[in-house]
Parts: sequence; C-alpha cells; structure tokens
Amino acid sequence: MSDKAETREQFAHLTSLDTRWMDNDVYGHVNNVVYYSYFDTAVNRWLIERGLLEVLASAAIGLVVETQCRYIKPLSFPDRVTAGIRVARLGKSSVRYEIALFRNDDADAAAVGHFVHVYVDRTTRMSTPIPDAVRHALGTLVLR
Repeated sequence: MSDKAETREQFAHLTSLDTRWMDNDVYGHVNNVVYYSYFDTAVNRWLIERGLLEVLASAAIGLVVETQCRYIKPLSFPDRVTAGIRVARLGKSSVRYEIALFRNDDADAAAVGHFVHVYVDRTTRMSTPIPDAVRHALGTLVLR
C-alpha cells in the first residue's frame, strides 16, 4: 500500500461493519487490536458468503501468517465502518489481502493494512494449493 490516501474506489469489494461499545478503549477510540478483528471479519465474511469457506468442514483452510496495520485517523463507537478489500498478490498457496477501513461516509481511509493467508490442509497443517474455486473467486478481488 502506498503513502497516498486510500479511497473506496481503490477496492474491489466493500462491506459494512459495526463498531461495538466494547471496541473503545479508555482513550475513547477503537483499540488498535480491534482493527485486526475488523480485517479478519471482512475477509472471512467475504469467503463464507460465497460458499468458499466452511469454517468447520473445509479441507483447505487459510491461516494468517502476517499482518500489518497503519492507523491514520481514529474510529470510535458508534461509528459505522466500511471495509474495502482487494487482493494484492495471489500465489500458489498464499494470498495477500489489502484492507482499508473507512469511518462513516469519509472518502479517505482511517486505517489501511494487509494480511496474508497461507492455505494448509486442515488435518496435517501442511501447505496446500489454494482450491480452484477459491482461486477463481479471489481473482475477482485483484484490481487491474
């Protein structure tokens, strides 16, 4: 992700997330660790809604092996958050998602980051290729 302001148009998919009362910390804004929860929720919701992830049954699962977040401006309850998702890299067994969080109707992101899923066999936890259906769907999140 660049140092330029990220905007909603730069993301292939947008989804709404609700802040919760418990997300705020003693400083009156959403605590830093909650941003990672928003990232994870946005991506996994996208996978589940498309039938690409059955949490308790999928043979291949994506495990998070890397995360990063850059905080630009605060979020706080009761803000409405829109998460933008795109795929920056699609490898044989891994995918790098880039995510931006937008506060209410703000045009510029309040936070930007990424995380990497490495696909593994659910039972052995050994690396496995991204399933074809998942790979095809992830291709729709790559901005060209």
